[in-house]
Amino acid sequence: MTTQAVTSILDTDLYKLTMLQAVLEHYPTAEVSYVYTNRSPEMALNEEAVAWLKNGIYNLKNLRLLPEEEAWLRQRCPYLKDSFYEFMHSYAFEPKNVVSLEYDRDTKDLAITIKGLWKDTIFYEIPLLALVSEAYFKFVDKDWSSEGQFEKAYEKGKRLINAGCYFTDFGSRRRRDHHAQDVMLQGLIKAQQDVEGPGRFLGTSNVHFAQKYDLEVSGTVAHEWYMGVAAITKNYADANRIASEKWVQTFGKSLLIALTDTFSTDVFLRNFTANTPDDLACVFHGVRQDSGVAEEYIEKIVNHYQSLGIDPSTKMIVHSDALNVDRCISLHNYGKKLGIKSSFGIGTNFTSDFNHVSKPDQKSKAMNIVIKLHSANGAKAVKISDDIMKNTGDKDAVVDVKTQLGLPLK
Repeated sequence: MTTQAVTSILDTDLYKLTMLQAVLEHYPTAEVSYVYTNRSPEMALNEEAVAWLKNGIYNLKNLRLLPEEEAWLRQRCPYLKDSFYEFMHSYAFEPKNVVSLEYDRDTKDLAITIKGLWKDTIFYEIPLLALVSEAYFKFVDKDWSSEGQFEKAYEKGKRLINAGCYFTDFGSRRRRDHHAQDVMLQGLIKAQQDVEGPGRFLGTSNVHFAQKYDLEVSGTVAHEWYMGVAAITKNYADANRIASEKWVQTFGKSLLIALTDTFSTDVFLRNFTANTPDDLACVFHGVRQDSGVAEEYIEKIVNHYQSLGIDPSTKMIVHSDALNVDRCISLHNYGKKLGIKSSFGIGTNFTSDFNHVSKPDQKSKAMNIVIKLHSANGAKAVKISDDIMKNTGDKDAVVDVKTQLGLPLK
């Protein structure tokens, strides 16, 4: 079983770089904290895994932006500004000062917190999640193999391309290990080369692998941006608008896919207007669906655009919630039926789709782990989502935000 820990500062998702650019411009002195949550608590790390994890986190301190990486970024990501590179020239991970990790040997509970300036801590989430997952599958669930992963990815790519789906790898955070993501991408690249279908493999959100294979790198913004802006401004009613307008101020006409569900899509759409050509619904190229019932979301977005006098066929929905090949094809067809373009960011199903070696008909279940913004400038950060009763953050803060926004508490 081949494994490799994080060896490049760009072994992360693009939206960490773009959000850093926005943070540098708008909130350079903001202080934040993040908290790790294992949503699959039955999948706990053992002591050997935790020791390996600690070492992997500690070794992040050795990573720097390399000259060849900067040259590639400057060519492929023109929306990143000189201020980004000036910051990165002196940036290094400082895990001893930023990351707190506690492990209970009896309960096997793992607690991870990240604290510091937003601009200094924003890069930790993705490599830490990747390291946790790799630690688990290196030392706890070892009953799996990379054999056949290239072929599996190739077949997935063929089906998606033949079905007309446009799709991207979003799987860095929950990958089985570095090697698994690498092999999977090789399979998708080969499928794109071989298949002359109406769909297309668009590339990856992982900047390191995009550079390695000369792929398009994709990504816009995460819940973290909206959560941070809301906590800092303490203005939840207007947080989506403020965050979106600051995003446009930073990137102009680039990276304009809005993430709608941080405080629920219904709340987001209150600010997603088209009264002038500069209003958000006109400026943004589309929206991303990351929770709730996707078919209902498509209907809601199409109806909203139509109510604003906007032709839905000129916009796009990027789906990124619990996708597999069958689900992508179904949603592609449903979006096509309702007259709106679709694309798909596929995560866990690409980078952690394995079966047990001892029981080949049984899945080796992927971890369900997250690291979410917990506070910004001392104020609690929350996420509501379109699964309206599945919220993230301090319970009292969630109740307060829901009350402010007129959302159901039960």
